Amino acid sequence: MKIIFYLLVIISFLGVFNFQATTAHAQGNGKTPVLVELFTSENCVRCPAAERALAMLEKEQPFAQAEIIALYLHVDYLNSPGWSDEFSSPLFSQRQNIYGRRFYMDALYTPHMSVDGTMHFAGGNLEKAQKAISESAKKTKAKIELSRTEDKLKIKISDLPEHENASVFLAVTETDITSKVSRNGELLRHPAVARELKPIAGISAAENKFEIESFLQIPANWKKENLKFVVFVQENQSRKILALGSSK
Repeated sequence: MKIIFYLLVIISFLGVFNFQATTAHAQGNGKTPVLVELFTSENCVRCPAAERALAMLEKEQPFAQAEIIALYLHVDYLNSPGWSDEFSSPLFSQRQNIYGRRFYMDALYTPHMSVDGTMHFAGGNLEKAQKAISESAKKTKAKIELSRTEDKLKIKISDLPEHENASVFLAVTETDITSKVSRNGELLRHPAVARELKPIAGISAAENKFEIESFLQIPANWKKENLKFVVFVQENQSRKILALGSSK
């Protein structure tokens, strides 16, 4: 009942979606982490609602089987000469473009949601989000362990299933960010933004475990207490997420 309650709360808040909940099936004793990427922009009128909906899902974690880990990736192709989204990056647009080519999308758009790299749909479609998250949570991921010091993140990945060549990615997100739009003075409140997303290593198809240390360089204007470090392994061609973990 908890999943139905929270999703209906979100729908009531947005007021624009038809939704029918289904029951998640527990897998083992713990939850399976599921990566939800939201391609967004401050120049997109529908994006704030999609961001709030995903933020509520991540905060409440209403799925019995899934642990949602969200990335809010601000694209740059909606920037205008008069004003640019300060959190946008051409690298995030490039990542969305890779998905677009791989999954034969007609055009890039925002808000665009990706679940575990293989399911893609409009970011405001909560019925599809619920179904995709539930389906992804049924699939076993490799074990990933993270341990962090002030300037270093140690990553240990084990029990990788049979896979193609893959990459290890590190993302840094920051919560509780506000931004003032200069053209109209509007104050935008973001639940989180991806400050950085980069590949840090490659894993060959022959490897079923992997260890690496990544040095962290945190700019002074990032609030350290609001940062989260997300590490995931993604197949290079299929875009499937093989392992996922996060650390404060």
